[in-house]
Amino acid sequence: MVLIQLIQTDKNNKKIESYLEVKADDIVKNILKKSCYDCHSQQTKYPFYSYIAPFSWVISSNIKNGRKALDFSRWKKIDKKIKIQRLKRMKKVINNSMMPKSGYLIFHPKAKLNQKEIEILESWTLKELRKY
Repeated sequence: MVLIQLIQTDKNNKKIESYLEVKADDIVKNILKKSCYDCHSQQTKYPFYSYIAPFSWVISSNIKNGRKALDFSRWKKIDKKIKIQRLKRMKKVINNSMMPKSGYLIFHPKAKLNQKEIEILESWTLKELRKY
């Protein structure tokens, strides 16, 4: 167990240009930051247990996959067709309580979306989709 601690994962957030970030009103932005940004942005807050192997490996993989699926820090760089797909998927997974993931909620219970937050994000995704 001690030796595997030598195998650390990358925990650096890439520098982001604010103009590339998703633009939304403060209410939406706060919900996204509270419930989505740890896995879907370059603003991940790494808790203490993310430095302990083998947890660090799982967390790192989840973040890598989350950013690959949707990175709010690079919103302006996402291709229009992909962005439409991601917005539709976001609406679906939020409405079906698939996000945030249950494993994440164990350690981050405040990230759980309540019904009002779900409705706000659903409204935001529909508004964003109308732009395209």
